[in-house]
Amino acid sequence: MTTTSPPTGLQLQSLVTPEGELRISLVAVPTPTPAADEVVVRIEATPINPSDIGLLFGAADIGSVKLSGSAAQPVATMQIPPAAMKSMAGRLGQALPVGNEGAGVVVAAGSGAAAQALLGKTVALLGGAMYAQYRCIKVEQCLLLPEGTTPAEGASCFVNPLTALGMVETMKREGHTALVHTAAASNLGQMLNRICIKDGIGLVNIVRKPEQAALLKAQGAQHVCDATAPGFMEDLTQALVATGATLAFDATGGGKLAGQILTAMEAALNRTAREYSRYGSTTHKQVYIYGGLDTRPTEFNRSFGMAWGMGGWLLFPFLQRIGAEAAQALRQRVADELKTTFASSYSKEISLVEALQPAEIAVYGQRATGTKYLINPAKAAD
Repeated sequence: MTTTSPPTGLQLQSLVTPEGELRISLVAVPTPTPAADEVVVRIEATPINPSDIGLLFGAADIGSVKLSGSAAQPVATMQIPPAAMKSMAGRLGQALPVGNEGAGVVVAAGSGAAAQALLGKTVALLGGAMYAQYRCIKVEQCLLLPEGTTPAEGASCFVNPLTALGMVETMKREGHTALVHTAAASNLGQMLNRICIKDGIGLVNIVRKPEQAALLKAQGAQHVCDATAPGFMEDLTQALVATGATLAFDATGGGKLAGQILTAMEAALNRTAREYSRYGSTTHKQVYIYGGLDTRPTEFNRSFGMAWGMGGWLLFPFLQRIGAEAAQALRQRVADELKTTFASSYSKEISLVEALQPAEIAVYGQRATGTKYLINPAKAAD
């Protein structure tokens, strides 16, 4: 039988106006009646990932935020610099829902057996529009969480875990044997560190602060390099010699770091080379940029021979390339190790209303390590 859905629920939406404003608001939207293969989930936990922030704020200056509207349905307005408006042309006038993933309790289900089996169960879900009180979604986009798992524990079981596993899978499929990862003290970086320790894979962690290096070393990381240290390039080269890593995933994107990694890879290979080649090492070195924590242009000096590559990497296209069976195997590992390898931590839990407050935006909008927020749409504002 089909259960009754809640009539409406608040949903967070981000809108860019032709006048150069970004408006984030909470809008009451009707909750659809689930089809036979759908369920309605009361969202109780949804993380603010860097990929969410990109859609949430676009090219707006978060320092210009102003608050209006009512206490229950505030509106946060920010200015977009004129030079950045061209990049926003594709979303002008569109009120876009935000939030890639989340978790909660199934409160209504369609008539299909698979949907009915989830009624009352705690599930994680992936599919966008998660910054909302209710989400109607296909059963196939839900992951039944193990008994005793809370929505908060399951909220981040897709994007970061599958990204970390995707990096390892990419390494294997492309013939590399070890990895380099930047912004390595992030939640994702800590997951990748745990995966590599468990699976016996060499990992070079690049961080930006001494305390981040200490955090990872306390978690068993063997090779941690501080990009701000005077001896960074030598430390990185030594770590690459020790691990043999020729594949890197860079979360920063801008600046010189990607080029520095390729340079250090070439230097590490040359230290063990048996003969000189004016074209550099014949071993292919690859850096994939998968984030944009540094918004500057990517800069590099071509000092790493001719066997190299630099490109982009995104989770969802990767999952499509490997096919449904391989992607399901990755998801199953996440479910099996949700409270260990893939456990996430958050600095603060906030409500939907609190997510629009300037003081909170100033913190989570910086995308800094250690400031990962969790939104609980079922939580009343303090």
